[in-house]
Amino acid sequence: MERFYTCSCFFRDNIFLEEYKLHVRFVSESQFRNDYQNILRSLGCVSESQFRDVIGKIHAEIERRQNHKLKSAERAATIKEIYTPLHQHVYHLHESFLAPELLQLVKYCASSDATVEGLTLLKLIQTEAAPRVFRFPVFRKEFCNDLIEELEHFEQSDAPKGRPNTMNNNGILLNELGFDESFITPLREVYLRPLTALLYSDCGGSCLDSHKAFVVKYAMREDLELCYHYDNAEVTLNISLGKDFTEGNLFFGGMRQVPLSETECVEVEHHVTEGLLHRGQHMHGALPISSGTRWNLIIWMRASRERNKLCPMCGKRPTLVESNGFSDGFTMDPDGDTSRNVSCSLT
Repeated sequence: MERFYTCSCFFRDNIFLEEYKLHVRFVSESQFRNDYQNILRSLGCVSESQFRDVIGKIHAEIERRQNHKLKSAERAATIKEIYTPLHQHVYHLHESFLAPELLQLVKYCASSDATVEGLTLLKLIQTEAAPRVFRFPVFRKEFCNDLIEELEHFEQSDAPKGRPNTMNNNGILLNELGFDESFITPLREVYLRPLTALLYSDCGGSCLDSHKAFVVKYAMREDLELCYHYDNAEVTLNISLGKDFTEGNLFFGGMRQVPLSETECVEVEHHVTEGLLHRGQHMHGALPISSGTRWNLIIWMRASRERNKLCPMCGKRPTLVESNGFSDGFTMDPDGDTSRNVSCSLT
């Protein structure tokens, strides 16, 4: 398998301050004060003690990121040793798990005469008011129920759990639970690649070669919503698994480069068993649920051919750091130039 890397920007860029709903970059305290102190004051961080508390949380997050590779590997090994699955079958992708509409969609996209216009004319995919956001069935309801039961069984076990990303507090990293090789990878390569190649060929959709997959959970006394953000991905698939909940739709704005002040956000319905497919750099968020519990499966799909040129998180040519697994989807230059410093990544 191709060796994948992460980008050194991972450690200090795009740190999310949950209390103030703000993403920040931290190189030094003087830089941070200069760049963010006035913004933080306007958001309610007015005293020096509050500011020091923010600095402490940033240092803790940087330390977590620096130790992520080792801790993740340790968790995966422990889970494999001590955790007994409830539904072993959900760990291995089978076509019977997939919605018939998805299979029809994949078959069409793989044909030589497939077009985006044809997809909509044949009503194989639902277009949304947000540009280049598509909705379609992914799984059968029975599989979603089994998967949620498995996730809840794991959640209630004594096995260690990793935080899915910097914005979601509740969820599960699927590579640590053992889903990557036999479920997510074939889903991406066999069933999703024909769609992304047709719909997003201009931003890496035809050459997606790695991913990060996780589930997130929203509940009344836990995370209720997700703030406006973009993903560390070329293409993202967000699948609503269930359970009983009300509200909680997604909303989309402009691309990452468009200021929020110049953006009109659009709400997009997200139905259970269906996926929303969109560009990773398309700004979006999740509205709060008003009751129940909601589980979503997120797949950040990456194209090393695209991100090797420009890290999507820091906007610079990546400096690579060795890591394990799919890491953040960077590889060595395709021309074989390994003379560059090998050290960029954000989760």
